[in-house]
Formats: sequence, C-alpha cells, structure tokens
Amino acid sequence: MRLAIVILNWNGKSWLQKFLPNVLENSQDADIYVIDNASTDDSVAYLRKEFPEVKLVINSQNYGFAGGYNHGLQKIQAEFYCLLNSDVEVTKDWLKPIFSLFDSHPEVAAIQPKVLAYHNKKYFEYAGAGGGLIDNLGYPYCRGRVFENIEEDKGQYDDEVEIFWASGCCLFIRFQDFWNQQGFDERFFAHQEEIDLCWRLQNQGRKIYYTGKTTIYHVGGGTLQKQNPRKTYLNIRNNLSMMLKNLPSNKLYLIFFRLCLDGVAGVYFMFKEGFSHTWAVVRAHFGFYAQARSTWKLRQKYQKQDYFQTKNLIFQHFLKK
Repeated sequence: MRLAIVILNWNGKSWLQKFLPNVLENSQDADIYVIDNASTDDSVAYLRKEFPEVKLVINSQNYGFAGGYNHGLQKIQAEFYCLLNSDVEVTKDWLKPIFSLFDSHPEVAAIQPKVLAYHNKKYFEYAGAGGGLIDNLGYPYCRGRVFENIEEDKGQYDDEVEIFWASGCCLFIRFQDFWNQQGFDERFFAHQEEIDLCWRLQNQGRKIYYTGKTTIYHVGGGTLQKQNPRKTYLNIRNNLSMMLKNLPSNKLYLIFFRLCLDGVAGVYFMFKEGFSHTWAVVRAHFGFYAQARSTWKLRQKYQKQDYFQTKNLIFQHFLKK
C-alpha cells in the first residue's frame, strides 16, 4: 500500500467505535493503523477483538500528539502518511483527489482536505476549515474561519491552492518529507505542532496544499476542550517557540509585539474566562523563555521571507472589520 492512515488514540474507545468503521469502509486503498498512546481504558482490547484488520502500534507512555506520532510512525513504512484524528468521518472516494494531487505535484509535501463540522455539516470546522494561513504576528487562521467567525460552506473553497499549514486533524504528508524534518517537535506535546512542521517544510522549499475536491467531517475538541487552561498554555507557548524557530532574522522583533498582545489577552481572559486562563498566559511565557535556548538551536539556515498572508490579523479583523 502507498498510504498508511494512522490514528493516534488515547482513551478514545468511544471515538473508535463511532468512526473507525466509516474509515475502513471508505479507505480500501490504504493500510489502517492505530497508535495507542498508553491508554488506560480498554481501547486496545476492543480493537484487537472488533477490528483485527487494523494494525496496532503501542507506545509505552502518553507522549502527546507530537511525540505520540513521532514514536509510533517510526514503526510504519509507507510512501504517504495520513495522520487522522479519531473523531473524523470520511467520505466516499475521499483519497482519490489526494493521490492525484501528490502525483501531479512532486513539490508538494503535505495536503489537507476540506474540513467541515460533524455536528453542523453545512459549516466549516474550526481546526483547518478551507486551509490554514498565518499573519505576521504568528496568529494562525483559516479560509472559512477567522477567530470565532465560521463560514457556511457554499463552495467558495472548492479549489486546490497552496496554503501555509495543513490541519493536524487530517494531515497527508510524504514519508520522506516528514522524516527529513525529524517529524514533529515533541516539546510541543500538543497544539500547533503541525503548523511548525509545515513552516519548516516551506523553509526547505517544499509546498503545502489544500484540496476542496474531498471532504471530511470533524467533531473537534476530543482531547482538550477549548475552555481548558492547559490548551491556552500550550497554544501560546508553542506559538511563540514556533516563531522563534522559523521567523527570518530581520523579523524576530515581531515576537516582542506578540508578547505584548498576549499580555492584553491575559487581561481579557481575567474577565471572560477566569484567572486560570490569565495564569496560563503567564506560565506560557515563562515556558517559552525556558525553551528559548534549545529553540534557537533548532533554527534552520534558511527562513522563508514571505510567509504571512495578513500583516496583522487582529488589526484587520477587529478594527477594520
């Protein structure tokens, strides 16, 4: 098989029960793997009994999203990987446009399909939507999703275009490209590791693409709910580390502006989300400082100059509307 569809699982038996049959039914052109991240439920026993055709890779501990995939994928050989969340419904013939795009564009390292919301299938889903972009302060957004504003799918993103990052909920990537970058940055644990990987790939001259010719439906929030301060901490710390690692030297000053805006966000969180989220911002900054030396050592010789699609997303969205 050219393609290995790889689902990372941690205590997700209910998601596997709900969505794995759908993936198997619609993915005859692929081998299906589940990497188990040291689950404490009976996920593994359930898979062995109900889905013996699914190949299992067992991690010795919970390495998070980034480390979990890195460790598990070392045992999986294929021309392409599809890193697929366990809370995803796929569609008939969903793989054909992916193979076609890879075969016709050898410069493309990674591909994301259209991501719609499982519980409201007329609308895009937060994690990926119509393809990931980024502004000059490192804020990620998507075609079809800017902050909390989600667009209805009216065919406006049925194209095939180059994007900045492909969502980790359904990330197709060439085996060679993944391992040329040593996979995900395991220090991230979870959140924005796929953006960092896509950025590093582009720094090496590779391309990231979106195709609207195939669709998946994503539940979202299956591991860490949006209201969880841990998610706030990981998003901010990882985003800052990603900027330090990948920004061109003449744009590193932008990190200072990000730190200031994070402070403003921390005050906002105090009134809207509670002190736990404000404290998460503080902890994230100190976590970033603690990693700064090791992050600096990971900077590549070349950084892409024209990486951002919007100069300042906050200014464009909230002030200029």
